[in-house]
Amino acid sequence: MSTKVADHILERLRAWGVEQVFGYPGDGINGLLAAWGRADDRPRFIQSRHEEMSAFQAVGYAKFSGRLGVCAATSGPGAIHLLAGLYDAKLDHVPVLAIVGQTHRSAMGGSYQQEVDLHSLFKDVASDFVETVTVPEQLPNVLDRAIRTAHARRAPTAVIVPGDVQELDYSPPPHEFKMVPSSLDRSGWTSLPTQDALERAAEVLNSGARTAILVGQGAAGARAEVEEIAGILGAGVAKALLGKDVLSDELPYVTGSIGLLGTRPSYELMRDCDTLLTIGSSFPYAQFLPDFGKARAVQIDLDPHMVGMRYPYEVNLVGDAKETLRRLIPLIGQARRDTGREWYDEVCAGIERWHEVMERRAGLDADPVNPEYVARALDPLLPDNAIVTADSGSVANWYARHLTMRGTMRGSLSGTLASMGCAVPYAIGAKFAHPDRPVIALAGDGAMQMNGLAELITAAKYRDRWADPRLVVGVWNNQDLNQVTWELRAMGGAPSFLPSQEIPDVPYAAFARSIGLTGIRVEKADDVEAGWRAALEADGPAVVEFLTDPAVPPIPPHATWEQLEATAASILKGDADRGAMVKQGLKAKVQEFLPGGGGGKKH
Repeated sequence: MSTKVADHILERLRAWGVEQVFGYPGDGINGLLAAWGRADDRPRFIQSRHEEMSAFQAVGYAKFSGRLGVCAATSGPGAIHLLAGLYDAKLDHVPVLAIVGQTHRSAMGGSYQQEVDLHSLFKDVASDFVETVTVPEQLPNVLDRAIRTAHARRAPTAVIVPGDVQELDYSPPPHEFKMVPSSLDRSGWTSLPTQDALERAAEVLNSGARTAILVGQGAAGARAEVEEIAGILGAGVAKALLGKDVLSDELPYVTGSIGLLGTRPSYELMRDCDTLLTIGSSFPYAQFLPDFGKARAVQIDLDPHMVGMRYPYEVNLVGDAKETLRRLIPLIGQARRDTGREWYDEVCAGIERWHEVMERRAGLDADPVNPEYVARALDPLLPDNAIVTADSGSVANWYARHLTMRGTMRGSLSGTLASMGCAVPYAIGAKFAHPDRPVIALAGDGAMQMNGLAELITAAKYRDRWADPRLVVGVWNNQDLNQVTWELRAMGGAPSFLPSQEIPDVPYAAFARSIGLTGIRVEKADDVEAGWRAALEADGPAVVEFLTDPAVPPIPPHATWEQLEATAASILKGDADRGAMVKQGLKAKVQEFLPGGGGGKKH
């Protein structure tokens, strides 16, 4: 029996070590599906409920495995549906390959059913590499190059294969003119800055006494080196959301997340420092970094295309974080190593105060349950090897501020695209990356209604594939698209617009039970901890649904009394939940001004 192009695609994926492809069937990839049948489902075809979820599952797999994520879709609408997940990969710098069907070559240009100009469709999201295979000899080069490019550029790439090409007999490129041979190997590589650049960076760091470090996901492989340079400089370390799992939150100098979803200590760290070292982060919100001209700054980033554009850094070191820090650390002078201890103590004291503030906020009464308490109660119950995914929305605030990264815990969300509906498919991708580890997805009710409910079916379908059965989905049910509601209030000065913000009350736990999963509904604060425990002890995927109060505000760390008063005044003009919102906002903010909560200073 001859080898078809589709057979060779799967064979080549196996040769690259690809173990699963996240996809959804359609006649545009019928040739590939037939090849999967002949290949005994190797690599495994993981069927989602929607192509967008296949792409998000591939992103989650890539984020938590460090390997290539692969997704597949049919032509036309199937290819279009991949876009949101592929843009998530592009903006968060994750290697993902999309294999996409296309109408037969004979029909192209004829306005045929499901004919879409896929090159135009993918030219932005897969701008680093997108190609259509029109003859068998293009393989394996096109596929190999797409995979190498995805790894090298940390980006999505796309290979388009028309349906009739999939079913052609495969023939390799001969040793002839205008043929492009290929190879499989992709060795590791490291980028390093020059010695002169390292010495200039060391001069900046040696000049300061109050150093702030900001880490992002690019510092993930340099945990020991980040800890070492932080100790030498007596620095506080703030984390971009994509870098939340770079360092343990149990370290006394780690201030937590930065930005609107961040912590007060991270805000104060940036406000008061005289030196900034950014490692592996492209955090875009300059207003949360030191005032221009107040701090000297150095950046380390692997990508010369991304370096140096978020802050007026004096030195931009282009290189791998781990290897660059190894060369930079010996250049920190002894005099600098002996200074900054008062600053270090001040940073650590601020972190302790913040933890007290957050504990008090989580302990405030709400109607029916305080959403901060839901996250706070989960924190000590998380296994040290847990993987946590968080959705976009107000739940991201509670993930950022209340969950303590420790041990080998991992965590991520849609950091740059901030796409709703990523938590559950990320969690499924994570389970295929690490079937022996517990995975917890944190989602709002809006995200669950958007696509999370459907992907619970995917979790039920594959539950027997995972050595550790725990996949817990926590749902904050407040019948409100809460993050946008608060953005309307705080940023737009407008009351909540109920026709856009109010959403139906859906029985998430009951739905889970209807498809054979564990479903738990929590309606009062006294049952929150027991709800989490029951979900974590279940013998398979579980949904634990918490009825939470939409009036509890995700107060930014830099909010002042004056800003809170201005927001309240705008809301009192006509917000449907105005009384409860103002009450909860005042209660939450006042925790910072109680004894031990921040000394009563206003900034």
